Amino acid sequence: MLFLELTDEEKLDPDEAVEMMECMAGDIEGLDKGFLRELVDAFAIIAEEYSGEAQKLVRDIPYGFYLEEKLAEDDPVRLAELEAIRDARID
Repeated sequence: MLFLELTDEEKLDPDEAVEMMECMAGDIEGLDKGFLRELVDAFAIIAEEYSGEAQKLVRDIPYGFYLEEKLAEDDPVRLAELEAIRDARID
């Protein structure tokens, strides 16, 4: 994801990057929920190994791919909370 987000558009076709992101999203969302929870929690830890824009990108992977929503898909109360958080967030 970092490569796709941080590579100059002159070196990487934007349409190809979007297609790759969609493929990654499908793969990630297809993970077992227990493992997905661990992965989501790990991104905050992994992000500390990076700096600047890369750190923010890694930290925001769960947000960008709606992973918390995927984990809460059977919990309407949690989904409403996540929607409110998303609505209040200023990127």
